[in-house]
Amino acid sequence: MTRKRKAILFSTLIIVILLSSIYFLKNNYQKENGASIRIDTPTLFVHGWGSSYHAEESMVAYAQKQHATNSVIRADVSSNGKVTLIGTIKKRAKNPVVEVNLQNNKSILAGTNNQIAAMNKSNNYIKDVINALQKRYRFNCINLVGHSMGNLQIAYYLRNNATNSHMPHLNKQVSIAGHYNGYLGEQGAPNKTVLNRAGKPQKMSAGYRELLSLRKKFPQNADVLNIYGDMGSGSDGDVTVNSARSYRYLVSKRARSYQEKEIRGSRAQHSKLHENTKVDRLLVNFLW
Repeated sequence: MTRKRKAILFSTLIIVILLSSIYFLKNNYQKENGASIRIDTPTLFVHGWGSSYHAEESMVAYAQKQHATNSVIRADVSSNGKVTLIGTIKKRAKNPVVEVNLQNNKSILAGTNNQIAAMNKSNNYIKDVINALQKRYRFNCINLVGHSMGNLQIAYYLRNNATNSHMPHLNKQVSIAGHYNGYLGEQGAPNKTVLNRAGKPQKMSAGYRELLSLRKKFPQNADVLNIYGDMGSGSDGDVTVNSARSYRYLVSKRARSYQEKEIRGSRAQHSKLHENTKVDRLLVNFLW
């Protein structure tokens, strides 16, 4: 064998060894950090104002009872956005669920008109959780479920990140008691929301106007379920039916599908909607 051929063979061998080493180290690093674990589409539950992950437990427990999921973890989010994942999503877990638990659960101060600034800041909590999940798991799509304030955080997150190629695609969204055009008693928001045939509010709150760009940005391959309550007064006690239904104008033209479901009676009260079996059933049937 000539010296030249030996040199070429030796160089090729070195390259193969180097590439194999890099591949091994990368795989080993991913396994240690969980990034190599591919999972089914995770579903994030985001609670409302002044609440915690406990508000999500009833809905999640129903999903477990129906065998819709067999993997539930919690994402504790500090005020500065640091995320601690409690639990592990195992490989081949069925429809994993993430219960989001916000330390700063009053990012919007009740009775004030700082909603826009607060939402522009607190929607980052959703992104922080997703980023934390991405560091540990591999997934392409995500489902988002919100109650009350959680819906606004989700909506602002989608407005800011719907076209971000580094974020997972939205697969399905469930909105429960979303006060998109304000809640009863909110400063600067209309006390009564009147909608036209397209679902457009006659008078818009400042926060609603901030979300108008969703009409051009909302993910086109996403399905939306909008659940709201009516205790017989045209509201759930905190959010009017039409304020919740005003989400239609923002997303229905672009969403793959959009549907609304009304819950009636005493169990349709704002804080009882996430403890309502009818809501649980709608949610599970829609998501999975």
